[in-house]
Amino acid sequence: MRAITVRGSGRPGMRISEVPDPRPLEDEVLVSGLELGICGTDREICSGLFGTPPPGRSWFVLGHEGLGRVSRAPSSAHPLREGTLVIGVVRRPDPEPCAACSAGEAHGCLNGRYTETGITSLDGYGSELWTARPEHLVPVAENLRDVGILIEPASVVAKAWETIAQLEAGFWSASERVLVTGAGPIGLLAALFARQRERETHVFDRDGGLRAALVRDLGAHFHSGRADEVARRVRPAVVVETTAAPEVISGVSRGLAPHGVLCLLGIAADDGVAAPVSSRSTVLGNQSVFGSVSAGPRHFQQAQDALLAAPVNWLPRFVTRRLPLEEAEYAVRHHPEDVKVSVVLGDA
Repeated sequence: MRAITVRGSGRPGMRISEVPDPRPLEDEVLVSGLELGICGTDREICSGLFGTPPPGRSWFVLGHEGLGRVSRAPSSAHPLREGTLVIGVVRRPDPEPCAACSAGEAHGCLNGRYTETGITSLDGYGSELWTARPEHLVPVAENLRDVGILIEPASVVAKAWETIAQLEAGFWSASERVLVTGAGPIGLLAALFARQRERETHVFDRDGGLRAALVRDLGAHFHSGRADEVARRVRPAVVVETTAAPEVISGVSRGLAPHGVLCLLGIAADDGVAAPVSSRSTVLGNQSVFGSVSAGPRHFQQAQDALLAAPVNWLPRFVTRRLPLEEAEYAVRHHPEDVKVSVVLGDA
């Protein structure tokens, strides 16, 4: 079968390779790949910034936003059966499960020995066939077939909103406003979640065009310019930060309302660059700052529910480029007008 293969940390590049078909174990599901979403993480792996092959291998299959259709499933995999549309969960528990992994919450692994499809020690979903255990697959509604690759990034947002709700429940709020920094896929999905919660929503990005139109079509407000000035004007109760830009993080933290919540979803390529947050305003304002990564099966279901409730014709405009597998190298080349890019693996 064909697959998008990479070598990982310190070894840039990607190629379309012929690799052996997977051999599912007795309790595993065989999936025919349909489509693979490409994100910044994939681009960084292809650039050699990080990524780890499975033990004993010098390469691995790229991809963690994998939509597919069940080709074969054991009877124990109910309700999964041949033909079921599925999305694959990204993170797997560590071999000696910590408390979180033992509870089925590998997205919150405590000891860091988790593995991740297409990222850390596991082949990803960027192949014509792939396998997974039933608990690592989430059935997908057929009417999300064309936008199913958005479920994984939306699951990250769902987990973040779960934590935001928990933090907000413990405080009085001076504002119902939400500010999202960055209008990429994660930022736009964060804006969707905010609007579905009937929150006044503002999105900051330096680029306009289609992204600005998508923001406004949600009934949200689009801003450009300087993030700190936008935050001071908006005075948000919640900031969902997706850019990882130090000046943006620092700027919006100073505009956060009392009892506000700052959620960090962006990860900087250079971990040595500091993003100062004012301890004075954070402490005196009873504010909360937290980071969030990955997601579990329940967040994938919450993500799917949010996408099903999205405005008609909004999500299809999200995917700006779909490329065949043989042109996958162009999918990891970022174009300024891109919102979401995918690679088509099959047509089932």
